Amino acid sequence: MSNALNAEDAPQPPKVLTTPLEIAANLRSLQESHDPLIITFHERSQRFQSYLVEVDRDSGMIALDEMIPRDGERFMFGGEPFRVEGFHEGVRIAWESNGTPTLDETKDHRCYRTVMPTEVVYHQRRNAFRAALKLAQLVDIELGGEKLKAPVKGKLLDISATGCKLRFDGDISDRLQLGEVYDRFVAALPFGAMTAPVELRHLHHEERIDTTFAGVRFHNMSGLVQRQVERFVYQLQREARRFDKDDM
Repeated sequence: MSNALNAEDAPQPPKVLTTPLEIAANLRSLQESHDPLIITFHERSQRFQSYLVEVDRDSGMIALDEMIPRDGERFMFGGEPFRVEGFHEGVRIAWESNGTPTLDETKDHRCYRTVMPTEVVYHQRRNAFRAALKLAQLVDIELGGEKLKAPVKGKLLDISATGCKLRFDGDISDRLQLGEVYDRFVAALPFGAMTAPVELRHLHHEERIDTTFAGVRFHNMSGLVQRQVERFVYQLQREARRFDKDDM
């Protein structure tokens, strides 16, 4: 089972998209799904979060939402080159900045207008089965460790061999930092608690329902934890197949 899952999860080689049609289509998928973006500056270790708010192929321009934290603006407008990356359904979509963006506040909302990239890296990072949990069977989780003053408790929404999606009540986005490794992630799996370090890859507070969603990637998993994850994913995969048969 382990070998089969690892084979499914093997990264695919990245592609470089160069046609405006392909580039616009992939950027639009990030925009429409409201997938969080990570912005990094070449000479700095800090990460910033943003979203794509506009993709205009006719004008060859895109607009990025206000950065979180906002102090990244001074690097951007100082002309420092930066990289943008997002994940859409397991695909990493990344590009380098083209010139210095301009600030647009015309619609009572800050955004940064910049030229559409001429090259985009499209990288299918994960082919592994991502198992979603049914609402009535959500697993309790706790995120803690030295980087947090107090642990935060939430629910496990889905899981794959490489990471999982989490849900927390309220807005906890100011307590977490993208790219940070939290050394104590505990999930109360049906056959026993699993503990592992995780890296925070995505973070988004949905104001409408006052809920924070986070995506984490398992970090330096031990063999024991890997077997626990694979066992749980396999169990959910088997249940999903059974329900599919029942529906038919």
